[in-house]
Amino acid sequence: MSAMSALPQPVPPCRSDPSPSFGPAPRRATRQVRIGGVAVGGDAPVVVQSMTNTDTADIPATSRQIAELWRAGSELVRITVNNAESAAAVPRIVERLAMQGIEVPIIGDFHYNGHQLLATEPACAEALAKYRINPGNVGFGRKRDTQFAQLIEFAIRYGKPVRIGANWGSLDQALAARLMDENARRAEPWEAARVLREALIRSALDSAQRAVELGLPAERIVLSCKVSGVQELIAVYRDLAGRSDFALHLGLTEAGIGSKGIVASCAALAVLMQEGIGDTIRISLTPEPGAPRTHEVVVAQELLQTMGLRAFTPMVTACPGCGRTTSEFFQELAGRVQEHVRAKMPEWRISHPGAENLTLAVMGCVVNGPGESRHADIGISLPGTGEAPSAPVFIDGEKALTLRGERIAEEFVALVDDYVDRRYGRAAGGG
Repeated sequence: MSAMSALPQPVPPCRSDPSPSFGPAPRRATRQVRIGGVAVGGDAPVVVQSMTNTDTADIPATSRQIAELWRAGSELVRITVNNAESAAAVPRIVERLAMQGIEVPIIGDFHYNGHQLLATEPACAEALAKYRINPGNVGFGRKRDTQFAQLIEFAIRYGKPVRIGANWGSLDQALAARLMDENARRAEPWEAARVLREALIRSALDSAQRAVELGLPAERIVLSCKVSGVQELIAVYRDLAGRSDFALHLGLTEAGIGSKGIVASCAALAVLMQEGIGDTIRISLTPEPGAPRTHEVVVAQELLQTMGLRAFTPMVTACPGCGRTTSEFFQELAGRVQEHVRAKMPEWRISHPGAENLTLAVMGCVVNGPGESRHADIGISLPGTGEAPSAPVFIDGEKALTLRGERIAEEFVALVDDYVDRRYGRAAGGG
């Protein structure tokens, strides 16, 4: 063996990544769907949506939660429409929101009896911006095709788009059984999990094709195929994306509570969006007791922003802390700054366009503090254990001043506000 052959040889580049450039793959080309005033798919950015968990018939509570989700940044909001009371409430909810200046598109989530509710409550059919239909429970037996057709006819009559949302938990059992029988006759049968994935995908695609045959334009159809496992979701959407050009809604169903739900959802959706798959997303979190529903909106925004796909609010870089940073002050300041800029964004979005792209750094000691602060638009390097009680502030890469004393937090927040005014204020040419 020669000395050269004993050395590690270069690994050839992966065929799926022919370019050395960083960043997500180009977005998958899809038909664009208009949902109220929001565009999904095509060249539109990935859209954030969420869903209420109130009783829709409770008009004040549902209106209040929709407003909270909208203020947090949800661009579409889905509500349950499961009985006559909830269907009758929908136009009143939309009217109440409009009186507050909130025109977020409202999506009606229908299961089992949607065809009846839209027939008996035409005002509901008109007020909703989109209908969500689950092909697995739209009807059973011979009624399935009839009731699905009735829902599509309402969408055509009122000019509404439709999400055809297949779900692992309510799979079309007749379709699954037929595909299982077909698989048994294969020379080399697939694994059962692959057959079930195929049933889920076929449920969505076949239903979309039927809707088009009934007269619903393909530009008014969004598809989703939700499962609760990360690897299964990735496999399903890769396959679905390769077999259609419909806009796709991404979401890990029943993701779970707390960090588990966040990690699982982000792990799955990040892989797909990195590959250019996905036009609108929802992070389906089970709220912690007493926690606001808006948390799932924040997670969705932060996922898109950390991936470089969109910008919603200034993001704060902060060190995790170590033995050099025994004080908790830098942690408290990082949290305070993040909360401050998030609270200011509804105002800044109007008066200071572009402020969502601001980068901030709150660092805890001299090791990485000055360097990270210079990389941010505005950053502060707080003193670590044993360091001089001073905090240099860096603006646009240059040391601007040093803060000392008991009012460092207040003074730094004021500096952030002043920076936003100077850089993004309309008087400064920011829009």
